[in-house]
This record gives sequence, C-alpha cells and structure tokens, in this order.
Amino acid sequence: MLRQLGADDSRFRTLTFHPGLNILVADITPGSRDTDSRNGAGKSSMIELLHFLLGERADSSTLAARLELRGIEFTLSLDWPQLTTPLQVKRTGSRPGWVHLNPLPPDTDRGQLELNTGHLRLPEWQRLIERDLFGLPDEHAGISGRSLVSFLIRRTSSNGYNAAVRSHGRQSDADATTNLAYLFGLDWHLADRYRLLKARDTARTQMQKAAQDPLLGRIIGKVADLRSEIALAERRVWDLERQVSEFRVVPQYEHLREQADGLDQQIRQLRARDVVDRRNLQDLEHALQETTDPDVSYLEPVYAELGVLLNDQVRRRFDEVQAFHESVVRNRRRYLDEEAATIRRRLAQSETDRQQLGDQLAATLRTLQEGGALEALTTLQQVLAQQQALLSALRHRYEAAQALEATKREITQARLTLQQEMDRDIEDRRGFVDEATVMFSEFARRLYGPGRTAHLKFEAGDKSLRIDPHIDSDNSVGISSMVIFCFDLTLSVLATRAGRAPGILVHDSHLFDGVDDRQLAAALSLAAEVTAREGLQYIVTLNSDDLDKARRRSFDADEFLLSQRLTDRYDDGGLFGFRF
Repeated sequence: MLRQLGADDSRFRTLTFHPGLNILVADITPGSRDTDSRNGAGKSSMIELLHFLLGERADSSTLAARLELRGIEFTLSLDWPQLTTPLQVKRTGSRPGWVHLNPLPPDTDRGQLELNTGHLRLPEWQRLIERDLFGLPDEHAGISGRSLVSFLIRRTSSNGYNAAVRSHGRQSDADATTNLAYLFGLDWHLADRYRLLKARDTARTQMQKAAQDPLLGRIIGKVADLRSEIALAERRVWDLERQVSEFRVVPQYEHLREQADGLDQQIRQLRARDVVDRRNLQDLEHALQETTDPDVSYLEPVYAELGVLLNDQVRRRFDEVQAFHESVVRNRRRYLDEEAATIRRRLAQSETDRQQLGDQLAATLRTLQEGGALEALTTLQQVLAQQQALLSALRHRYEAAQALEATKREITQARLTLQQEMDRDIEDRRGFVDEATVMFSEFARRLYGPGRTAHLKFEAGDKSLRIDPHIDSDNSVGISSMVIFCFDLTLSVLATRAGRAPGILVHDSHLFDGVDDRQLAAALSLAAEVTAREGLQYIVTLNSDDLDKARRRSFDADEFLLSQRLTDRYDDGGLFGFRF
C-alpha cells in the first residue's frame, strides 16, 4: 500500500493515502478566472511522480528533471514485504541514477550503495521492485518490472488509456501479453516465445530487404554461389595446411642460398673458360697440321741447271741452314704439342670440377627445396590464417543465406507449434482463465446491468497470446474506458491474490472522460467494495464536477476523499504549489 507522497519543498502539497479507495479531487476555486484550468492542477503529475519514485529511467523529458523541479527531493512512503515499518524512497531529478531507501529491504546488494550517503543505484532499486513487489524470479526474460508497474499505474502521457491490453501506445502485442500472462497466472515463458519469434521474423525481413539491394545483396549472396566458393576456399586451406605441416625450417637458410648461387656462378665460369680453351685447342691442332720441315732438295738441281758449281764450303753452309730450319720446326711443333696438352689437361680438370660443383649444387638445392627459412614459414602461416578467415566468413554468409531462405518456413512452423502449446496451456490453466472471465463479466454487469454482454477471452494467436476484454457497445469512448477499468480491476485482484502484484491500482481522471454519470458512480462504488473486500488500494484522480455527478447518483464519496485537494488557482493551486 502507498502511504504518502511528499517533497522537501514546503510548497508541495503532501498527499497521504489510506487503504481502499482514495479519491484525489481537483476543485474549481471561488473567483477563479475563465482562463484557469484544472488540467494543470497536478493530477497527472502525481502519477508521473509515482513512476519516477518507483524506478522509471529518467531523461530530459521526465517531469522531475524539469529545471524548476530538479532540485527538489521527492519522497514516497509505502508498505514493503518483510519490513515492519513503511519504506521511504527518496529521489531527485538532479541525480536520477540514484535513490535513497530507508530502511534497506532485506538482501539488498550493498555493493550498489554509494559510500557515505546510503544512496542506491537505480538498477538495484528496479531489481528489488521486481523481486519483492511482483515476485519475479532472477531470470525473467520478456517481463519487465516497469511494464508491470505501468499496467497498475497507467499514464496519459504514454497513451496508457488507449487500449486495455497495452500499458503504452508503442508496446507490441507480444511484449504486452507476456507481462499480462504473468499477472494472470498463465505460462509467460510460452507467451515470451512469441516475442522471440517476432524478433526473428523482423530480422529475417530486414535480411530479405538487404538481399534485394544491389550492393548488400552481394554481401549476403546466394546459397548455390556460396557453396561453390566454400568448396574452392576449403581446397586452398587444405593445400596450405599440408604445406605448413610438411614445411621444414632449414638452419642458415640464407647462407645455403648464397652458397648455391656461388656454386652456380663457378659452374658458369668453368663452362665459359672451357669454350675458350676448346677454341684455342682447335687453333693449336690446326697449327700443328700446318707445321712441316722445309723442302730444299730442289736447290741443287736448280743450281746445276744454272751451271753453278757449289763448292764444299757453300754446301756446308747450306746444310747448316737446313738444320737450323729443321730445328725451328721441331721447336714450334714441341711448343704447340705442349700447349695443346696443357689445354686438354685443363679441360679434363674442368670437367671433373664441374661435376663436383654440380653435385654440391644439387645437394644444396635439394636442401632448399625440402625446407625453407623461418620467415618463409611465418609468411605461409599468415597466408593460411587469411584463407581460414575468408573461409569462415564465407561459411557465415552461407549460414545467413540459408537462414534467409529457410527461416520463413521455420518461423511459420515454430508459430504453429507455439500456438498449439499455448492452447494446451490455456486449457490446462482453465481455472485461472475462467476465474478472470467470470470476474470481468461480473464487474461489467455491475456497471451496465445483465443485459450487456461482456467477456474476457484468452486465445493462442499466431503472432501473440490474444487477451480480449469486451463489453458490447456502440464503440463509444465511455464504454471503452470502462473496459479498461474492469480489466485493470480484474487484473489487480487476481495478481494480488497470487502474490504477483502489490495490491495497488492507480487511475487518472482521463479514464472517466466521456463516461456516463451512472457508470462513473457505479465504477467508484464497485472500486470501494472490491478494494475493501480484497485488501487492495485504488487511487483515482477526479475533477470536482465529475465527483458531483457521481454523488448525484447516490455515491457517498466523503470517506474516500484525500484530505489534500488540488485547485485550479494559477499561482499556487496545483500539486507543486507554484506554476512553471
């Protein structure tokens, strides 16, 4: 139960609540001007402050964060499970990420406390609300304490009065019904699976749009094309892995490579020298063939024919000349033979040297071919890593492309399966469903009599759990509002009985806009009766003229009115005691 809403600003009109029905009235003051309005009296502001103090995340649009209010510390006093005294919650718009609790609820994570101040971080306060006020387990994906609070304390600013099964205008059906399933006692895990399927379907739709884009479509690709690319990439990776596994690091690889280059250079030089030697040998052999003894036998016959008689002295000198010439020829032939022999020996040695150098070069090249330097192995490993990353990316694209082609069928099948499971759960929990249906119908009959058909249906839809509160009408605004009233009252009673809600329900006066006088009086009477019977607290804000309409319909409001009343006086009549 809420006890008190206050502030450390003396101008603020402290509101003290009591069990059962609480009516906060906004009056028209005597002498007020036609330009004055109760729309700024603070009825909706009270609800905004309740949300602020019950863990709402604050931003620049939050009421308490307004420049004129951010320095005020607001306080909410409320009953808390396991505490014998009311819990005081204090929070200010200047430090929205912290709250001050006194006393601390049991099992509060003290690691979330600010040193020396006792302020608690906002997420821990939200966790305490979920655990202690709503009985949520530690893991409750799909359910939010803030959403549960918003169903019990609806806000006009969030369009909370547009539909009974949504707490704010932008809430999805799957999100809303998951939270409602918890409050009504249905299997909220099943209801949450609708939300997960919706998320998958949304992702699939976005991927499908991307795949149709000329640029992004190439990023995702097609299954058949990617399958071929993966096969080729796998082959490249396999080849590189084999090369890495067989790679042998050769010590002093660079030295061996230089040695091989030197051996090859020596072999080339020997071959070039052999060419020159063979050419020289050919020239020597040709010169030997041309080197012969001179023929002087023709001289004597010539001299005799000429009548010249050669004496012994002349003949002796002629013999000496002939011997000299023969000596010269012999010396030349011997020189040429020696040079040719030298060249032949050099060619033979060159052949031997080239054979040895060739063997050494072959051995060195085999060593280099069988292994490599450490730098080469590192480079090879880097290339392998790049190809493995490419293969992994291709596989992810392949999975995405497969998912894009197959997910629609899978989602359709999953929805059908979930719908069947949800149907079974509703049937298994028929007691909860029937109790909610009967209670809603009884509340509607109290407002409109037995002649108006009313029902609360629970049905497993294809995209969400369907909860349909209905009262036969001509689609008037007033009857739509009373559908919300009956629905919220049913929800609060059943959730509080099961320990899944704190027994608090708050409505803004906007709920009763367009409601007939008879239904307004009947709704207030019903709320007073149900809250007294069930031990609930129902807080509602009303304009004084609407309250007068209910009184004229025999509703006695005196015992339910809050002592503090708001007025339309411009300067100091509202909840805050000043205008801003």
